[in-house]
Amino acid sequence: MPPSETSHPAASGAFCQRPRLGKMAAPEEQELSQTQTEKLLQFQDLTGLESMDQCRRTLEQHNWNIEAAVQDRLNEQEGVPSVFNPPSSRPLQVNTADHRVYSYIVSRPQPRGLLGWSYYLIMLPFRITYYTLLDIFRFALRFIRPDPRGRVTDPVGDVMSFIHTFEERYGRSHPVFYQGTYSQALNDAKRELRFLLVYLHGDDHQDTDEFCRNTLCSEEVVNFINGRMLLWACSSNKPEGYRVSQALRENTYPFLAMIMLKDRKMTVVGRLEGVIQPEDLINQLTFIMEANQTYLMSERLEREERNQTQVLRQQQDEAYMASLRADQEKDRKKREEQEQRRHQEEMARQSILAEERRRRTLQEEKERKSECLPQEPAVDDPDSVKIVFKLPNDSRVERRFLFTQSLTVIHDFLFSLKETPEKFQIVTNFPRRVLPCLPTEEQPNPPTLQEAGLSRSEVLFVQDLTDD
Repeated sequence: MPPSETSHPAASGAFCQRPRLGKMAAPEEQELSQTQTEKLLQFQDLTGLESMDQCRRTLEQHNWNIEAAVQDRLNEQEGVPSVFNPPSSRPLQVNTADHRVYSYIVSRPQPRGLLGWSYYLIMLPFRITYYTLLDIFRFALRFIRPDPRGRVTDPVGDVMSFIHTFEERYGRSHPVFYQGTYSQALNDAKRELRFLLVYLHGDDHQDTDEFCRNTLCSEEVVNFINGRMLLWACSSNKPEGYRVSQALRENTYPFLAMIMLKDRKMTVVGRLEGVIQPEDLINQLTFIMEANQTYLMSERLEREERNQTQVLRQQQDEAYMASLRADQEKDRKKREEQEQRRHQEEMARQSILAEERRRRTLQEEKERKSECLPQEPAVDDPDSVKIVFKLPNDSRVERRFLFTQSLTVIHDFLFSLKETPEKFQIVTNFPRRVLPCLPTEEQPNPPTLQEAGLSRSEVLFVQDLTDD
């Protein structure tokens, strides 16, 4: 026990053994124990679920731990990942190694002297009557009008409203309050591996004002809490504070609960109730932290190991992806080269086929022109013209034509020869001129040999125009 416990005559602190949860009932056992029935009704009242089967399944999943079940349900309603439920890919893990929670309760001082006992005995009947009537009134009111605190519509607004009211009454010199919902505070404490101190504020309790002014707002407590843990606080009169109060089940106010990640679950490891002096509060919180520090250290080591494993796996994945990308790039270039070669081969094949078709067409055209040529006139025909053609390959070809025939006949004759190029023109030697053998727009009908001014014996030159 810490020293402060022994020095405070009105305080009692101990590791109170929580009752161990019983084994899950066999499928054929339909009846529940009285404790389980009470928890089932309480869970339905807190969560608002209409289906009793769903309430029972949820509690059975959490091994009838109502705090974990209620918090898990609240997380689902807010869209926040559960801090109690393990991932669905893992089997449900329940911590059975240690069910002890450190509890420290400070009782109100007993009356002293004759005057104190006289005042206490005189006021006792009034207190009993007042609180009895108040409980009866609240119990009856539940049947007439449901408790508005049971419906949480703006949890962040409830927390911010409490902080604003607290600062108006006690000033701004206080520990830093977490500005978010209880579920968000649990998630942040779990992610950051920090202790979470939960303070439930009882507005109507007679000890609340003294605790807030003298203890919670004291400089040493402010510095201690701000440097070592997260602090979430809310009034139990607010819906958000009320549902946390129902989950933690405090006995009196002021109420503090220390929560931390223990065995991979957010667990209450300490409960402090009653008016605690600043020095005593620091001692109790220090004792709880030191008693559970090993769990956080173990979790930090495990998380660091998981992070290192994750980093190593990520590096391996990155190296694999880089190698895969390099192989894919090689394959892509190889495919592009193969595709380019196939394209070039196809282009060459198409070019060869086109050239063959062109030559075949040209040959067919030559044969057709040769068949359509008029018969060569006789040597002694007075209208005949003897023409000697000099081809580009220095060979000579001689043929007779009639003066009345068109120059197109000369062109068709030359075109039908194998030695003649595909494109050519016929040129006279002197004077040098090109004979218009083919029709044009200006001269659709080429002239005859006589109109072209050819004599009875001519030498004409065939000029190759294929390159042009």
